[in-house]
Amino acid sequence: MASDWELLQNKLRTRFGGDTDYDSILFLIGLQELGKPFRKYKKDEKLEVMHIAICTLLEPYGFYEFQGRDEEGWPHWKLKENLPFLDAKQQNKLIIDSIIDYFKNTEFI
Repeated sequence: MASDWELLQNKLRTRFGGDTDYDSILFLIGLQELGKPFRKYKKDEKLEVMHIAICTLLEPYGFYEFQGRDEEGWPHWKLKENLPFLDAKQQNKLIIDSIIDYFKNTEFI
């Protein structure tokens, strides 16, 4: 039986085509939360969009608090609690679990 992560990756691959690696999924979540139409983004803007995703994903865990949007509509968060030291495997699990929770809350999976 496929895991929730595998099911999510397959659904995203079917819906959007192409890779469904962490970076592409984080970018997709960031775009969704940014709420702006898709356009070409510069490298630094892509990183900012991915940062939106990370803050969104870690907010339910108590690490970030949403502060509001700026005059251009970009969301901002305040760091509430520093992340504990996590090795690569633990970081991977935290991100995967938070991505799965995000999509379950949107009823995508």
